[in-house]
Amino acid sequence: MSRIALVQMTTTDGFEANLAHALTQVERAAQLGARLVAFPEVFLYIGGKEGKFAHAQEVEGPVVARFRELAARHRMLVLLGSVYERIPGRQDKVFNTSILLDGEGRTAGVYRKLKLFDVELPQLRIMESDTIAAGDALPPVIGTPIGRVGLTICFDIRFPVLYQHLREQGAEIVFVPSNFTFPTGAAHWELLLRCRALETQVYLAAPAQVGQHNPKYASYGHAALVDPWGNVTAQASNQPALVVGEVDLAYLAAVRRNMPLGFAG
Repeated sequence: MSRIALVQMTTTDGFEANLAHALTQVERAAQLGARLVAFPEVFLYIGGKEGKFAHAQEVEGPVVARFRELAARHRMLVLLGSVYERIPGRQDKVFNTSILLDGEGRTAGVYRKLKLFDVELPQLRIMESDTIAAGDALPPVIGTPIGRVGLTICFDIRFPVLYQHLREQGAEIVFVPSNFTFPTGAAHWELLLRCRALETQVYLAAPAQVGQHNPKYASYGHAALVDPWGNVTAQASNQPALVVGEVDLAYLAAVRRNMPLGFAG
């Protein structure tokens, strides 16, 4: 079995404070014996358009390098759930990007969010596509010491075909770093996680944003680990937390053997 840690945090427009908190969570996860620590979506900055561009990162840039150092020091995988990533030559949009670092601090995988959350209602307007460019590749599967890892981000969870693709590619653990709004989270969060896990027979690991980020926006939280039978095996509540759970690939193999669904992977 492998122990993994999921960070639940309340990111704000205070970039340096968010970064400092995140770095301490890597250290805490290492002390708890985790082999991987995963952060939620946009964990370094939540705020206005100007700040989003000002704090956009590069995969090989100095901020990511600080997490590389910790990954190598602790021989631990680190999933930067997502950061805003600069797009060379563009000033109008950024990517929303997951970066998986291996135990030597190297880039093991990169995924740019494919499904953008655009909603315009009387009480809520969120248009990711105003400032974010969608990725142009399907979610990847990366071989790691704890299993074959699939990468998705937040709104992707509403598109089962992406998770079927990951299972076909051999995924055993799929991450869904998220920033669910409070109303949609209360209604659908756990339901979606459990459905995607049991229908594709993978561990579904979802670090999450939580709480009031600014006067206009609050996140649901409830970061969770769901097993391939659809059971929630570890979960946070509605406060910042570090959730620790176990991934058992022997159990996963037994679930697949006893309930064959005809997947190629």
